[in-house]
Amino acid sequence: QVQLVESGGGLVQAGGSLRLSCAASTSMRSINDMAWYRQPPGKQRELVAAITSGGSTNYADSVKGRFTISRDNAKNTVYLQMNSLKPDDTAVYYCWGSSHRAYWGQGTQVTVSS
Repeated sequence: QVQLVESGGGLVQAGGSLRLSCAASTSMRSINDMAWYRQPPGKQRELVAAITSGGSTNYADSVKGRFTISRDNAKNTVYLQMNSLKPDDTAVYYCWGSSHRAYWGQGTQVTVSS
């Protein structure tokens, strides 16, 4: 019975930054891998960044060097720091976590204007 709640989305101009947060309702010891996905308007959902329980990270090529995923086990929270945002980053961003099964957050809208 894991709940993932995202926050931090909003409207930002190109070149700006946003920090997304995903708070888990259970201890992150129970959550192995976590990730951020996004779904641009009219497109399929895609993986943005992932982080393992050991702290290893993976990023989509489109966000490498601009986005950083991190986790704070004490706060049961995963973050996505997004810098140098581009209009192509506009999407609904979803938090994902695995704990015997997969869990999805409700999504938070990120809109990047030109």
